[in-house]
Amino acid sequence: MAFDTTILTLTTGSRETVTDLTRHCEDFLATTARGRDGLLHLFVPHATAGLAILETGSGSDADLLAALNHLLPADDRWQHRHGSPGHGRDHVLPALIPPHATAPVLAGRLELGTWQSICLVDTNVDNPERQVRLSFLS
Repeated sequence: MAFDTTILTLTTGSRETVTDLTRHCEDFLATTARGRDGLLHLFVPHATAGLAILETGSGSDADLLAALNHLLPADDRWQHRHGSPGHGRDHVLPALIPPHATAPVLAGRLELGTWQSICLVDTNVDNPERQVRLSFLS
């Protein structure tokens, strides 16, 4: 069993974001999978960010952020109160958008549906630097 891993460091900025990681995943697999079948596993070692597989570029990413703002408003209802107003909701986010994702790799290529992308979901405006671990298991 072979196992390769790397860490992406991303700057998400000072606003809520859905960042498409698909190209990073494909680049990683081009150098590690080398035509093999396996799994690509992603993990975000942060308590306030998650990973989602969804369509991007057609408004779905904005719809996801709007839905999260509806479900998890940035107000003073949260027990967790350090950081910017409403930051406690960022700590609830990983229960809805998990900090991990796994996708199949066939013949060295990421196997996603036609409109699917792997995305980092980050609502925490207090932490603009994020890491994502990519691991290929053949």
